[in-house]
Amino acid sequence: MERVDAVEEKVAHLTRAVEDLSDVVTAQGREIARLSRLVQMLAEREAERETMAGEAPAANVRPPHW
Repeated sequence: MERVDAVEEKVAHLTRAVEDLSDVVTAQGREIARLSRLVQMLAEREAERETMAGEAPAANVRPPHW
């Protein structure tokens, strides 16, 4: 009977560990999705900036040597 209790206890601990790891993976998935959206937004912004590079600089921008 003690062996059955020990096995049940181990199963309970392992079940808890799996649930905890599942929560961590879910949180990481949300964070990866958020960061992917941010990277996409920054890439689009940089692409837009590169296309505007050929245009004349704004009048109120200091030259790079200042």
